[in-house]
Amino acid sequence: MARQRDDHFEPKLGRSRAKGKSPQKFISRVLRAASKAGPVARRGLSVKRGAGAERGRGQVVARLVGDRLSATSRRVAVKARLVNLRRAAKGSAIAHLKYIERDGVTPNGERGRAYDRADDLADVGEFEKRGAKDRHQFRFIVSPEDAAEFGDLKAYTRDLMAQMERDLGTRLEWVAVDHWDTEHPHTHIVLRGVADDGTDLVIARDYISHGMRVRASELMTRSLGPRTQHEIDASLTAQVTQQRWTGLDATLERLEDSHFIADRSLPGSSELIDRSLLVGRLERLKTMDLAERERAGWRMAPHWQETLRTMGERGDIIRTMQRAMGKDQQEIAILEPEHLGDPLVGRIVAKGFVNEIEVQPYLAIEGLDGRAHYVKIGKRTDLATLPKDGIVEIQRAPQSRASDRTIANVAEGGIYRTDRHLELARSDREAPLDPQTFVQGHVRRLEALRRAGHVQRIEEGVWQIPRDLIERGQLFDAERSGGVRVTLHSHLSIDRQTDVMGATWLDRQLLGSRIEVPATSFGAALKVALAERETFLIGQGLAHRVGDRVIFARDLLQTLRSRELEAAAHEIERDTGLTSRDLAEGRRVSGIYRRNLQLASGQFALLDDGIGFSLVPWRPVLEGRLGEHVSATLKGSSISWELGRRRGLSR
Repeated sequence: MARQRDDHFEPKLGRSRAKGKSPQKFISRVLRAASKAGPVARRGLSVKRGAGAERGRGQVVARLVGDRLSATSRRVAVKARLVNLRRAAKGSAIAHLKYIERDGVTPNGERGRAYDRADDLADVGEFEKRGAKDRHQFRFIVSPEDAAEFGDLKAYTRDLMAQMERDLGTRLEWVAVDHWDTEHPHTHIVLRGVADDGTDLVIARDYISHGMRVRASELMTRSLGPRTQHEIDASLTAQVTQQRWTGLDATLERLEDSHFIADRSLPGSSELIDRSLLVGRLERLKTMDLAERERAGWRMAPHWQETLRTMGERGDIIRTMQRAMGKDQQEIAILEPEHLGDPLVGRIVAKGFVNEIEVQPYLAIEGLDGRAHYVKIGKRTDLATLPKDGIVEIQRAPQSRASDRTIANVAEGGIYRTDRHLELARSDREAPLDPQTFVQGHVRRLEALRRAGHVQRIEEGVWQIPRDLIERGQLFDAERSGGVRVTLHSHLSIDRQTDVMGATWLDRQLLGSRIEVPATSFGAALKVALAERETFLIGQGLAHRVGDRVIFARDLLQTLRSRELEAAAHEIERDTGLTSRDLAEGRRVSGIYRRNLQLASGQFALLDDGIGFSLVPWRPVLEGRLGEHVSATLKGSSISWELGRRRGLSR
C-alpha cells in the first residue's frame, strides 16, 4: 500500500457545516469575526477608537456596503434616536409606544397596530415591561420614497430587521407600527437595547447613520427594481422649486467655496446631475434671497443651509396643523415663547413629537382668538396628562424664579443655610405663608437643582450655591418647560362638562366676564355647551332665570366642588372600607400617597393613613412620589406639602 503524502488532500465541495450548531452562512461568520477584530477604514467614514459607538456591532458591515448605493438605487430615509432610559422621564417609553399606536395612522384612518417578527398584533405593554430595566432603547423611522408603490410595509420591515440581525450578529427584539397619515408613508421601529446574550446592544455609529440606510435601500431596490432615468429626472426636477433642503442643495454645498459657487465648478450636461437643474435651483434660491448672481458664479447668503432647513420644518408644521384641523381650516400661528403676549386659551386638537422621533413634544391648539396655534412645550412633559379636546392655557414662562432670587440673596459667601432663612422668614410679618412652609418650598427647589448638578448639598440644611444660580435656574427651567407654562384647565372636552357634577371650566366662564367666542367650529360648540351648562345648573337648583339673565348661586364653584368630592369619597369608602377625612383649614393630614384622581374640579391626591383617607388638591411637587409618605396643610387657597416623615427642613 502506497504511503499517502502529508500534503495531499481532496476538497469536498458543498455547504460548510458546524458540528453541534445550526448551519450558518459563511459571510455571516466572516462579518462577525471582522467586527470583533476592529474597524476597517472606508472612504468617507472616519475610524475612531474609544467610544462605544465606534466599537459597536455593524461597523465593518457599514464599511463593506458603503459604496453600493448608486443613482439608480431606491431612496429610503432613516431617522434614528438613541434614548437613555435611565435619564428619560418616567413613563416616556410606554408613552412613545402608545403615541405611535395612536388613532388615524392607517390607510383607513384607524388606530395603528404594533407588530413584531412573528405577531401582527404585538403587545406594546409587555414589550415595555420586558425592557423596563434596559439601559437604552433605539427608535427608528424608516421612510421609503416608494412606500406607496410597494404597499406591504410590514413585510418590508420584517425583512429589514432580519437583515440587521445578520449584520449585527444577534437576535433583535423590536416592535413596529406603520403610519400612512402623511404624504410619505413610514414605519416606526422601537428596538430594545439588549443583545441576545443579555449584554447591552451597542451599534456602531456608522451603521446607524449609513449602513442601515444602505440595507433598507437594497431591499427596496431588489423588490421594485432600480430607478429608471425617467424617475431620477422627475425626482431631481421636483427638487428645483422646493422650499426646503434638497439633494440638489447638498450638491451645491459640496461645490461651495467661501460662500461662492463658480460657474466652472458646475457639472456638465453629460454628468449625473444635469447642469441646468443646478442652475435652476440657484435661480430659485435667488428669488428666496439665498443666492445672488455675480459675473463668474453665485454668491451664497450666510447660513443659507440653515434657512432652508428651517423653511422645511415650518412647512412640515403647517401640514401637521392642516391635518389636525381637518376641514375647519383657520389661520395657523407658530407660537414663539418670546413673542407670546397675553395667555393663549383653547382646546387641544392634536399632540405629538417634533419629527415623530424627537423628545420635543408639541401641542396643536384651537384658540379662543380664532386661530390654530402650534406650540412646542417642555421636553419632560407627559403628553398623556394633556388629553385631546382638553382645555389648556399657554403662558410665557417667567424669566427667573423668585425662589432663586431669594436663595441667592439669603446665601452668604456662597453658602445657603435653612436655619438662617427660617429666621429671616419669621421676621417678615407680610409673608403669605408660615415661615416653615415658605422655607420648605425653597428647599424643594434646591433639591431639583441639585439633581441637575447646579447646586451641592454640603450637609443637612447647608448648600453650596454658585454665583450664577439665577442664570442656571433659568436654563434649567427653559429645558424643562420649552419657554412656556402649560396649565390644564380641564381634562374634559366642553361637551362632557355640560352635565357633570363638579366645578368645571365652563362654570368659570359663566361666572366671569363673557368671553368673545370665535366664529369657528370651536366657537359654535362652545356657545352650545355654555347654554347647556346653564340649563343643567338650573335643574340642580344652583341657578335661576330672571328675564334674559341667569343668576347663579352664591359660592357656586365651592358647592359644585364639595358635591363632587363627597361623591368620590363615598365611592372610595365603598371600595376600600376606609373612612373619609375632611381637609379643614389649618389642619395637617398625613398618609401614603396612593393615587391621584382626575375629577371635573381638578386633580386630587389620595392620602391613606391606614384607617382613613383624605383627598387633597394635587400639586406638581408630588410628581414621582407615589407610594411615599407625605403631609399636607390647607391654608386659605394654598396647600403646604411635606415630603416624607418629619425629619427637618432639608427633606
